[in-house]
Amino acid sequence: MHLDWTALGEVAAVSTGVTVAVVVAFALGVLGLARVEAAREGAADTGSSGGGVLGITQAGLCFLACAAVVAYGIYLIVPQFH
Repeated sequence: MHLDWTALGEVAAVSTGVTVAVVVAFALGVLGLARVEAAREGAADTGSSGGGVLGITQAGLCFLACAAVVAYGIYLIVPQFH
């Protein structure tokens, strides 16, 4: 039995990199939601809510990126989608 160690290393490196990227994107999405909450609390105090739009946009884009990676992974795993 022969193992292609280079291919195994490439798969391990890519999967680790994608995992870290998805975790970072999800964390940035949660940060965007935290900005929305902070903007809502600040709007109650000051009467303005400008930071909420940026936070909801950030959260939406980050969660969309996470969903795209998950959907692509499911596409690769399920043979009926090919």
